[in-house]
Amino acid sequence: MPPEKLIPLLMIPIMLVVVLLKNRRKRVLKPQFLWVMPAIVLPLIGLGLWGMAQNPNAAHAPFGLDAWAVLAVGGVLGGIAGWYRGKTVTIEREPNGVLMAQASPLGLMLLVALFAGRSLLRDLIEGHAAAWHLNALAVTDAFLVFAMGLIVLQRVEMYIRARRVQAGRLDDHVEVVA
Repeated sequence: MPPEKLIPLLMIPIMLVVVLLKNRRKRVLKPQFLWVMPAIVLPLIGLGLWGMAQNPNAAHAPFGLDAWAVLAVGGVLGGIAGWYRGKTVTIEREPNGVLMAQASPLGLMLLVALFAGRSLLRDLIEGHAAAWHLNALAVTDAFLVFAMGLIVLQRVEMYIRARRVQAGRLDDHVEVVA
């Protein structure tokens, strides 16, 4: 395996340990600021997709219906993963009214599995894209759209649940510390 493919796979266990250590404690959750990360990521990913389409050195044919379908599937799958990851975050209201959030190790494992799967599947999909009648560029772009869907839907799910906790309406995934 070439180093440019091996290094990202070796970084996954290192990042897993760092993030697990960071997520051991609860952090203050401010629902009014959950829009910031999507507001940063959406334009950046959009610019990345647009930039790839504008690259004069790339042989980039305009996307057809099949390529747009691949992008849509990437977005939907990313949204589902983001929704699930947002559901795994524990949100609690402290007695002083402050919301606290703690990411679940399960949500982190989901994220690591998705990115490891992306690294492993990318070569397979790109190598067989022509045989499977897929646009290879659309497949790589779908991974970006997947990340976009994951980030946006995770924040939306957390916002909805945080507002429920603040309003006193609880579901089975939300706890209140009394």
